[in-house]
Amino acid sequence: MNKQEMIEKIGQKRAFISDMDGVLYHGNKLLPGVLEFVDWLKRSGKKYLFLTNSSERTPKELKDKMHRLGIDVDEHVFYTSALATANFLSSQKPNGSAFIIGEAGLIHAMYSVGYSMNNINPDYVVVGETRSYNYEKIEQAVNLVLKGAKLIGTNPDVTGPVEGGIIPATRALVAPIELATGRTAYYVGKPNPLMMRIALKKLGCSRDETIIIGDRMDTDIIAGIESEIDTLLVLTGISTREIANNFPYIPNYILDGVFELVNVKNQS
Repeated sequence: MNKQEMIEKIGQKRAFISDMDGVLYHGNKLLPGVLEFVDWLKRSGKKYLFLTNSSERTPKELKDKMHRLGIDVDEHVFYTSALATANFLSSQKPNGSAFIIGEAGLIHAMYSVGYSMNNINPDYVVVGETRSYNYEKIEQAVNLVLKGAKLIGTNPDVTGPVEGGIIPATRALVAPIELATGRTAYYVGKPNPLMMRIALKKLGCSRDETIIIGDRMDTDIIAGIESEIDTLLVLTGISTREIANNFPYIPNYILDGVFELVNVKNQS
């Protein structure tokens, strides 16, 4: 299949689930063609969801960030691992309590499903990305888990991309707690198919009608494969073709970036 045929097939999809960092932007820099791509999604009547494993920001904060970058979309098109984690825990134990190591996006999501904050005898210890990580919080989390709290990670990412390189992500922050307690965390975000199923429900589309766009083989692409959703790897983030070749599975499509998809506007 040549590139034009590939782009035409992708353009026939009814729904698009797109990762954000590495696909739409790097830090505070919009990637090439993203403005045109989002405009095409809107004008073509496509359904779309911007899905991120990051748990730091609320949908409103993500909307505001995109607005600063020149793109106007509604809050409801954003879905984060923080929201997925809150929904999962609410279904497991409604109106429970948690000790949280994380930022506003995670705290707000947990409050929104009726959870209370508890640093004495919580049902769960929940960890997401944060810049306020310290030894005291690790010590507290370790002892709460040893007393019976279940350990939850918002996502299994070890690192995340920023403009200056990479930063430790959730799995790296959970690791000391796992090592000290001998307990293994349950991770809710990609590649957990749970997040993909929730995304499809929000879109109201079937797997066959949908494609997931991502820059990471170990989260985005495997999430699509395990959920039986077509996958598009873009090379504007973590993965290169060489990195992709090292994995025992392959995406359905590989493009240099979403800027190549702007061509689909002439096909639909």
